[in-house]
Amino acid sequence: MTIKYLQEYIKSKDNNPDMVKDYFLKLSEEVGELSKVMRKNVAPATEAEIKGTKEEEIWDVIYYALAIANCYDIDLEKWIPIKENLNNKKYNSGIEFKPNN
Repeated sequence: MTIKYLQEYIKSKDNNPDMVKDYFLKLSEEVGELSKVMRKNVAPATEAEIKGTKEEEIWDVIYYALAIANCYDIDLEKWIPIKENLNNKKYNSGIEFKPNN
């Protein structure tokens, strides 16, 4: 699975650039829900039950972040390496970012 695939998947089912502010509000809401399950130390998801877990909420956060990127036609597979290289220079992690192509 790639970021490109996820962006295309979300775009195919949920692509409303005029709702970018709504996507941002949903992203904020999902971050809050993730915070809550982390604070409560909710048990990990299982194959049978994902509702109300960190796994569910992390996906929701990623979903809305990608939906926002789609609203602005941002190709994250292009920009993530550029930004990560800046981060590595800034924080001098010593770890080179080498995404698989």
